Amino acid sequence: MLEALTGTGLAASAGLNAYIPLLTMGLLARYTDLIDLPTGSQWLANGWVIGIFAVLLAVEVVADKVPVVDHVNDIVQTVVRPTAGGIVFGAGSSSQTVTVQDPGSFFGSHQWVPVAAGILIALCVHGVKAASRPVVNATTAGVGAPVASTAEDFGSVVLSVLAILLPVLVLVGLVLLVLAAVWVFRRRARRKRERRAAAGVGTTHQFG
Repeated sequence: MLEALTGTGLAASAGLNAYIPLLTMGLLARYTDLIDLPTGSQWLANGWVIGIFAVLLAVEVVADKVPVVDHVNDIVQTVVRPTAGGIVFGAGSSSQTVTVQDPGSFFGSHQWVPVAAGILIALCVHGVKAASRPVVNATTAGVGAPVASTAEDFGSVVLSVLAILLPVLVLVGLVLLVLAAVWVFRRRARRKRERRAAAGVGTTHQFG
């Protein structure tokens, strides 16, 4: 169960920011004993790979905080974030951590299951994130974009760390993400009703 929570937390983190969980796993595996990556994922701790992730993260952090640019970035990340989610779920659920000492038999021989689960989880979180940004930009005239992006980055870091150190608390993060999704879709529905109402009033005045 803890292996699944570790993978889920990392994949959800990737849905918010693809590079934070990848970089977190690589740094912790390279410089600490908090996580021991499986053989097939050792490349995440390579110095060059960590450097590349750091550069990509810097680009992502800046691009995601600029209105309009953030929308373009979300389109590009529709492929990147689910891919990262599949990688980190597969690697995280198979890693030995401070809370998971024997992860080897959790998924048995079905190694595609964690990858597919990670892709799906990251894609869902990314979908909510991408859907929420136009709402935030429209209701705050773009001022809220940097605030929302910073909160998402912070959430991604917290989820990544909790997934490795205290995976049980990942459940709290998932509940918050579900609540955020409910708020986003309710807000979008309200804006659609307001636009339809405004269009109806404009049509009435035109014919009047």
